Amino acid sequence: MSLGLFIIIFSFLVGITVGSFVNVLIVRLPGGGDVVFEESHCPKCKKAIRWYENIPLLSYFFLRGKCSGCGDRISFQYPLIELITGLFCLLILPKDLTLPYLLTFSLKLSVFACFLTIFVVDIRHQIIPNYINLFLFIVLTLVSLFLFKWTHIVLGILVGVGFPGVVTWAFYKLKGQIGLGMGDIKLYGALSVYLGPMGIIQNIFLSCFSGSFVIGTLMLLNKVKKDTKIPFGPFIVLVAFFQFYYPDYFNQVMKVFLFSIF
Repeated sequence: MSLGLFIIIFSFLVGITVGSFVNVLIVRLPGGGDVVFEESHCPKCKKAIRWYENIPLLSYFFLRGKCSGCGDRISFQYPLIELITGLFCLLILPKDLTLPYLLTFSLKLSVFACFLTIFVVDIRHQIIPNYINLFLFIVLTLVSLFLFKWTHIVLGILVGVGFPGVVTWAFYKLKGQIGLGMGDIKLYGALSVYLGPMGIIQNIFLSCFSGSFVIGTLMLLNKVKKDTKIPFGPFIVLVAFFQFYYPDYFNQVMKVFLFSIF
């Protein structure tokens, strides 16, 4: 087996394994469950899931999408999240298996796992778990300390937390309603240490624009009511995804977008 093929297989297997853990985060974090020590079990009959019933991707199809104990259907979310994470790893393949490339690969995968967890949990429960925001903040701070000057980090936090915080406070005073939740503001803060002041401003602008566009469109189609609570985290992480993994493409699109508006 060539080194290139081994890296592809290795990366995909790591990806689906991490995807399996992302499923655990998605299911347990909203309810305050233990994501480390609690044994995997069927949510309906509480039957413990054996190791061979918990193999990423394969076990779902081996079990035909049903619990071996009670026959209750297993959500298709499980193989889907695993597959998405595995495919993502094929986009960030390390050039070789030396420590620098493996470290970069691990950091990129960790951030993506956070983005994916936030995306699904916020859509389902309208919350962004504090543990995910905290982990994201720690990882990005450690990376930023090696890449940027301290002014980049400090100004990023001041803008990322201060601006949406002030706007949310003003909106509450004027309308008596909360615009952005604290989870969204904390997420902006976590992202800001890496993106810096300009990057986080771009994220705030585009996430607010895309969120308003989608919500406005759904209202016109009578899919949602005016007072319906819409999760905002998915828009933040979608914009951040392109900022993190495709910065050159993002900057080009940003220039075209701003030129078309102004």
